[in-house]
Amino acid sequence: MARRASSSFHPGWIIACVVGLILIGIAGKSWFSQKAVGFTGVKPLVLQDLLDNGNSLRGNEYSVKGEVDEKLQWTSGRGQVVSVKVRTDSGDSYLGIEVPPEFSKLNIEIKQSYHFRVKFRQGGIAVATDIQRL
Repeated sequence: MARRASSSFHPGWIIACVVGLILIGIAGKSWFSQKAVGFTGVKPLVLQDLLDNGNSLRGNEYSVKGEVDEKLQWTSGRGQVVSVKVRTDSGDSYLGIEVPPEFSKLNIEIKQSYHFRVKFRQGGIAVATDIQRL
């Protein structure tokens, strides 16, 4: 009498399917959790406007991309002030940005590039409202 072929799944196929589903899940989570680089709907800062009349920018939000040049001041209760080197068509310019204490867990490093969302307060002082490392 002839033997019949087995119709059950081979264990290798089950393991391959489980591993494939895990890889698809990891890739999907990584893809959906990526931060968007940049701030949509926020105008980039024109440094000449700041130099002409910084007080006129009061209350407006802008985006600034640059490299942290120096940490000028740090106080645990008031945050820190950083100097950011911004590249422009006419050369490099420097902008002081106040980083409030709510960003104290963010380790801002010198010589690293960041994208800041800033809001200007009285006197043309730029205050960070969001920070992303590039």
